[in-house]
Amino acid sequence: MLITDNLLVSKQLPTLEYSSTQERFDDTWEAPLSTLLGLGRAAGADFIEFFLERVNYISCLAEDDTITSITPRLSTGAGVRVFLGKADCYVTTNDLSFNGLKAALEKALGIMGLQLPAPNAFIPEINLELLRDYATKRGKDGWLPLCSEIREMGEVLIDGTAQLQRTASHIQSRRATYFRDWQEVLVAASDGTFARDIRLTQSVGFNLLCADGANRTSIAERAGNTSDPNFLRTWDYKEASEHISESAGKMLYADYVESGTYPIIMANHFGGVIFHEACGHLLETTQIERKTTPFADKKGEKIAHESLTAWDEGRSENAFGTIDMDDEGMPAQRTLLIEKGVLKNFLADRAGSMRTGHPRTGSGRRQNFTFAAASRMRNTYIATGDYTLDNVFASVDKGIYCKKMGGGSVGATGQFNFGVDEAYLIENGKITKPLKGAILIGEAKEIMNKISMCSQDLSLAPGFCGSVSGSIYTTVGQPHIKVDSITVGGR
Repeated sequence: MLITDNLLVSKQLPTLEYSSTQERFDDTWEAPLSTLLGLGRAAGADFIEFFLERVNYISCLAEDDTITSITPRLSTGAGVRVFLGKADCYVTTNDLSFNGLKAALEKALGIMGLQLPAPNAFIPEINLELLRDYATKRGKDGWLPLCSEIREMGEVLIDGTAQLQRTASHIQSRRATYFRDWQEVLVAASDGTFARDIRLTQSVGFNLLCADGANRTSIAERAGNTSDPNFLRTWDYKEASEHISESAGKMLYADYVESGTYPIIMANHFGGVIFHEACGHLLETTQIERKTTPFADKKGEKIAHESLTAWDEGRSENAFGTIDMDDEGMPAQRTLLIEKGVLKNFLADRAGSMRTGHPRTGSGRRQNFTFAAASRMRNTYIATGDYTLDNVFASVDKGIYCKKMGGGSVGATGQFNFGVDEAYLIENGKITKPLKGAILIGEAKEIMNKISMCSQDLSLAPGFCGSVSGSIYTTVGQPHIKVDSITVGGR
């Protein structure tokens, strides 16, 4: 016999009271979220997901010898996503009470043409898993109080700009910036997902502008970290100052590059931004849905030179794009994108998987609760190759060494142009003189087949990535690579 005495009836919802812990997300949130998920299913939704978030953010800017900006931000909110077939909608709220979350759910259901069940309807119970609490498991709950306070932030940045004054010449402006972004998230979904995490992301760096008459140069350098409350205290601003000052000194009086087609060697570290922008985005299922990737039907086919293998993952220790779980509650994993030139996998979130058939990869990410998750990169890089650095340089008779990449843009289907902040002429396998004004111009599906050599010095760099689900923290990276030929804009 079916026992229904303890089943929830729709008309009881207005009288329900829950005592969820307000200062943190814990298992006391299971009961109200389970009820709301059941309510959504009773209304006819195929799938419902709640994403709850708390943020404690602060940034600090030093210009020359003065702190000119301190920007704190505290926020709390939630988003509810409702699927009906392959269609979905997303509604947000700042009200995390039961009634506030219920109102957001009701709004989302209404957008999808669904209505709350009749007063006497039973609400099915959604059995959530035992809370998968990455924050508690990994000791993250104590991170925030251990981070640098405002006074310490200011002192470190002022010391940093003072160091720039000592190491650089012909300075027009000196800037040092730092931010700390602490985020607590909770995901609950009608498939039983119930997971919590805390993320701590920090970044610090310099921007140096130098000028001497008509000669000008601007160089930036940034470090990033996840998971280390002591990150700012261990930042070696003296070493960073020496690097950026040396680069600025060389570029200030550099000759302008002559435009043409060249073989280039692209440095490791932030050089990986080219792969991220020109190819990585085209392997996200959002691009397949929009029909804006030339690789949509190329899985299992060769799309790059056989020397190229590429990964996207969320597990590298302390890397800028590292996550224990994505913003849909799926544990982090490694995804092989390209193996010896052959396309192996795409990056898929839940909606992308549903609409394209590609398996989820733990890549559902969002800037904050005001965005629905989408397929996004994490730590994305070209893997270590078989060549020594000497081998790579020795293969170029005349070309350009792109040591430090700058900004750029990428078209919807992979056309790109990127500035090079620090470049050098290569002659007979040797670096000879500095060059400035270089702009790399190309198309993803062409350049991927021209990366013919990868060295053994893989290095990762922090980056910021904007797309349909907002701006997120990512890692780019690669070893030194050789591109056989590319159009270089200049004078």
